Amino acid sequence: MSFDADALTDRRRLKRRLFFWRFGAVVAAAVALVVLFSPDGLRFHRAQIARVEITGIITDDRDMQEMLGKLADDPAIKAVILSIDSPGGTTTGAEALYASVRKLAAKKPVVAVLGTLAASGGYIAAISADHIVARGNTLTGSIGVLFEWAQVAGLMDKLGVEMREVKSAPLKAEPNPFHKASPEAVAAMQDLISSSYDWFLGLVAERRKLDPATARKLGDGRVYTGWQAVKNGLVDEVGGEDEAIRWLAKARNVNPDLPVEDWAPERPDAGFSPFGSRAAAEVLAETVEVLAGKTLQTKRLTLDGLTSVWHADRVER
Repeated sequence: MSFDADALTDRRRLKRRLFFWRFGAVVAAAVALVVLFSPDGLRFHRAQIARVEITGIITDDRDMQEMLGKLADDPAIKAVILSIDSPGGTTTGAEALYASVRKLAAKKPVVAVLGTLAASGGYIAAISADHIVARGNTLTGSIGVLFEWAQVAGLMDKLGVEMREVKSAPLKAEPNPFHKASPEAVAAMQDLISSSYDWFLGLVAERRKLDPATARKLGDGRVYTGWQAVKNGLVDEVGGEDEAIRWLAKARNVNPDLPVEDWAPERPDAGFSPFGSRAAAEVLAETVEVLAGKTLQTKRLTLDGLTSVWHADRVER
């Protein structure tokens, strides 16, 4: 009887151990799946400063807008650093990004750190933040709006090709690359540009606390170094992320010892990454662009509508 009782007790202990091991294995598997398919899943309960990179051509990016909205609602996010390195992009893209950041800034402090270039639409992204830090040699500003079209009428004449059209009104589909733009078409485009430009100047004057005349004087399309931008009021201070964190601590009482975590929008169309990481998918996408010969200039050719973008043919040190 004693032997049977001991055996029964040992069996029960073994079952309990097996249960705990199986339960632990299930939990470990669940955690592994979260890490594999949602790298950000474990970060929601960790107090942190979020770093969001805004790079390249700015377009109307819904994924980015959704992510900024999530950051605004996540209690673990104590502040946001916008790391900007962009020549700008479409005016509508910059407008949408600006609106999303301002909604975020209503709930969390936001500081912009400018890299090599933060011009045109990139500067619109910068002024959406509460504070702007730039390197001394950062190129920023380029406040203005642009609309470009090719004029190939002379080439067509040489080739003996004539373009015919029937349209509802003289200004429909103007300006047209196949014939010289009429004065009326140029005037209509200038009105369009002026309307968008006034909006841009209004943002600069409001966010940088400048009078309209000063904003217009600074907004003549030129770029400024970080040192010049601090002097003329377009940027708050020269520095980098360390200065940004110090400002967050001093002005917004954010713990400067909080970890800074990189955040990037989820890209449902990016495909599956074997490492379960958006970073790997982004590296793959950039590699494809390089192999395909994509450059800043070729990307500009795909931008429809008004653009607020800066690009120099050559910049030397």
